[in-house]
Amino acid sequence: MSARPTPFLQLRKPVSRRQKLLSALAIWVLFFGIWIVASASGLVNPLLVPAPQQVFATTFDLFFSRAFGGDVLISISRVLIAFALASAVAVPLGVMMGSFPAIEAFFAPFVSAWRYLPAPSFIPILLMWFGTGEAPKLALLFLGVIFFLITLIMDHTKNVREELVETALTLGAPRHKVVARVIFPAVLPDIVTAMRQMLAMTWTYLVIAEIVASTTGIGAMMMRARRFLNTDEILSGIVVIGVLGLLFDLTFSALHRWAFPYLRKA
Repeated sequence: MSARPTPFLQLRKPVSRRQKLLSALAIWVLFFGIWIVASASGLVNPLLVPAPQQVFATTFDLFFSRAFGGDVLISISRVLIAFALASAVAVPLGVMMGSFPAIEAFFAPFVSAWRYLPAPSFIPILLMWFGTGEAPKLALLFLGVIFFLITLIMDHTKNVREELVETALTLGAPRHKVVARVIFPAVLPDIVTAMRQMLAMTWTYLVIAEIVASTTGIGAMMMRARRFLNTDEILSGIVVIGVLGLLFDLTFSALHRWAFPYLRKA
């Protein structure tokens, strides 16, 4: 009796590495295939939607003839600095809020209210407070991330198994050691996952931060390109941001696998 073929779609069953790679390639081949066909057939205005080969040629020219690498490095530094500052506040505060209901009761109304305020609405006041230097850009990225990150970490901390905490307290561990030695190690994998998710949001705010009173960075280059209808340069900036975001995401994913090998599924 021959074995039944494995269905392509299986509920919550991990796929092989080969299938993952082929699926990842297939979606990009499909995307660029549609783009190339639409450009070649005249379905889209080439002034507004240039062909992908033109965008890649422009990207190459930007990097090797027009010093675009400097703008990219400036943007990366802004993202990393703002995200590091947000994490330095959000990680300890989120863990404390998730561990101690009294601290949550104090901070949660403030954090929840700010979480619903759109960060770009602060641009005028940030420009008035900090001028047109680096400070307002970093502040915008900081505000766009920190309150969501605090909430995610707090929720993950609350999900730490209660029996771990009760056992530590029963054995006589003081509260600060329970937080440092039991709760924090237990929630750390989820904290790294939350940071990975929120780093993506930092990149989404980058262009907004750099189109306001900025002459450097990927967003500033895209705004200069907009003035001259250079849509290929604008799309080049979008492609570069996407590639950088993907590289950072893969780095976080690799860090998670390296730091927490016991969480890998067989």
